[in-house]
Amino acid sequence: MTDRTAARTRETAETDIEVTLDLDGDGDATVETGVGFFDHMLEALAKHGLFDVTVRCDGDLAIDDHHTVEDVAITLGAAFEEALGDKRGIVRYADRKVPLDEAVAEVVIDVSGRPRFYFDGEFSQPSVGDFTSDMARHFVESLALNAGLTLHASVSGENAHHEIEALFKALARTLDDAMRIDERRSDTPSTKGEL
Repeated sequence: MTDRTAARTRETAETDIEVTLDLDGDGDATVETGVGFFDHMLEALAKHGLFDVTVRCDGDLAIDDHHTVEDVAITLGAAFEEALGDKRGIVRYADRKVPLDEAVAEVVIDVSGRPRFYFDGEFSQPSVGDFTSDMARHFVESLALNAGLTLHASVSGENAHHEIEALFKALARTLDDAMRIDERRSDTPSTKGEL
């Protein structure tokens, strides 16, 4: 198997970001974004997807968390796309439903190269710590669009912490399933011959 890793940076007037990613890792994460709950969610993404991830972000948190979360998602999405290369041998499709106490989240992915995003549900509280709840939806959207994924997600529950954490864990498991190498396949999983 080829090395499925990537290193990406993004520097704007709003954020300065460094990301490294290994799709075939052990779930190790080093994350420093300045947004505590977001760090926790990125660590959960790595742990449950078995990705090795480093994320460092210096963002304009004096304004709010939006640019930090969005730009990390953009950069991490680009890293996923780079690490996948020509997508030869991947499973391509996956879906997972993950509960966390009263909450449940579902994610369905096609590693299609045709970025689309659909979301159903609402978060029960406007924020969790210093993290704006709707930024979870926006993170998944920005990651999908920059990784070239068609992604459908839904969430329900009564506690925003649980809803968001279930969403990140469902995303992690689905990304891992869809991006995993299928040992039976040596080609790209498309009748077109490429994704």
